[in-house]
Amino acid sequence: MTKIVILIVEDEPIIRLDAALMIEDAGYEVIEASNADEAIRFLETRSDIRVVFSDIEMPGSMDGLKLVHAVRLRWPPTVLVLASGRVSPTLEELPSNTVFLRKPYSPVELLQAIRT
Repeated sequence: MTKIVILIVEDEPIIRLDAALMIEDAGYEVIEASNADEAIRFLETRSDIRVVFSDIEMPGSMDGLKLVHAVRLRWPPTVLVLASGRVSPTLEELPSNTVFLRKPYSPVELLQAIRT
């Protein structure tokens, strides 16, 4: 059985590692990116990514909100999950079918959002 591949995009290494461990423990395969540019490179070279889980506030050419909009346009079936401890986007600001999690999120909340 092939594992579902989830791309985590988070600039804080400890938070990224924590999320990766939660997701791997639930039986998923994880790819980690530290910014949106790196995430786009993974998406362009890997056709097996089914979920993008991203922080909103990140350095680089685009933040997480711009990233999920780009992913929705270029890879429409991808499940999108956004998280932030400071920024709370409105439903109108999010692409269709995007789940928003407020940090700190629980493992249950994260895994439920991924399964959506």
